Amino acid sequence: MSAPRLDVDLDLVTHNTRTLVDRLAPRGIRVTGVAKATLGSRDVAAAMVLGGASGIGDSRVENLSRLRAAGAAAPLTLIRSPMVSQADRVVRTADVSLNTEAVVLAALSSAALHRISTHDVVLMVELGDLREGVATVDVVDLAGVVAALPGLRLAGLGTNLACRSGIVPDQDKMDQLSALVELVEQRVGHAMTIVTGGNSANLDWALGTSDVGRIDELRLGESILLGTEPLHRQAIAGLRTDAFTLVAELIEVQTKPAQAWGSAGQNAFGESPERGRPGLVRQAIAAIGRQDVDPAGVTPPAGITVLAASSDHLVLDVGDHDVAVGDEISFQLDYSALVRAMTSPFVSTSRVTRPASDAVPLTGGAA
Repeated sequence: MSAPRLDVDLDLVTHNTRTLVDRLAPRGIRVTGVAKATLGSRDVAAAMVLGGASGIGDSRVENLSRLRAAGAAAPLTLIRSPMVSQADRVVRTADVSLNTEAVVLAALSSAALHRISTHDVVLMVELGDLREGVATVDVVDLAGVVAALPGLRLAGLGTNLACRSGIVPDQDKMDQLSALVELVEQRVGHAMTIVTGGNSANLDWALGTSDVGRIDELRLGESILLGTEPLHRQAIAGLRTDAFTLVAELIEVQTKPAQAWGSAGQNAFGESPERGRPGLVRQAIAAIGRQDVDPAGVTPPAGITVLAASSDHLVLDVGDHDVAVGDEISFQLDYSALVRAMTSPFVSTSRVTRPASDAVPLTGGAA
């Protein structure tokens, strides 16, 4: 098989999804599986649905379009605020979109009217992480705007924490969101059917609290794909962390000085690397680089250390490992590395074991 590549075990994706779905269901929280790190992979989305995800979320309408073209019947949610220029495609492709701006909502309304359809909207609330979100004092008024726009249905409220600023989704934040749901329902005169409390960073709160309030959905990506939580990057008990493995081929193996020599300036990426230590190192180069993966997010086998990375080379200290040119090295990945590897045109995906058959339907999963 060619390298570099990502080896994917879909059975483990299904296992992680089912485990989280089963833990959250008694609390009245359903799971939307976030597949954005996998470039709209039908196989990964199907594995999530097979594990009980009630729908699939993605930040790119292009990825959702691929899933729709593949016959997805599960609800599809655009989890990044739509671009005005893509309003028609969003309405055509996504069942639900997360929104913050009146001008975007107007464009979605116009597109829905043109298509003689109804598009569900979730308003995102800013609760401190300072990424997307409407100020809490403006949410009720914007809800009234949505309610008055033809072709749109205000389905609910949501928030996103821990992505930009690392703000923890705690009880206070979730209580604020629940309270806003009550106010919005009074304004628009109907119940919210989606109250999406956040992402994988919400798991500690959701599984530890005795009061989830009105929160009835989480959007889970990293915890399903990698078995880890984003706040501290710790493995989650009962989940598998090896569903994705990056494999790269060695193109050079030599013993070299560990310390660079000569006058030094910045490297190709504007950095001033340390010169290294005295002595020799058994150095290998893998045919993969920053163009393909976040080198800070790859973990090599025990006894091998990542020394450096350029655009196309990953430099390793292979220690006592008996390796030669042409051998393959396998790496575990964090979320940043997975996103970049999955979206690189130079990294293939293989060993994708389908969870059931070649015809796994993307129908809604039961929690």
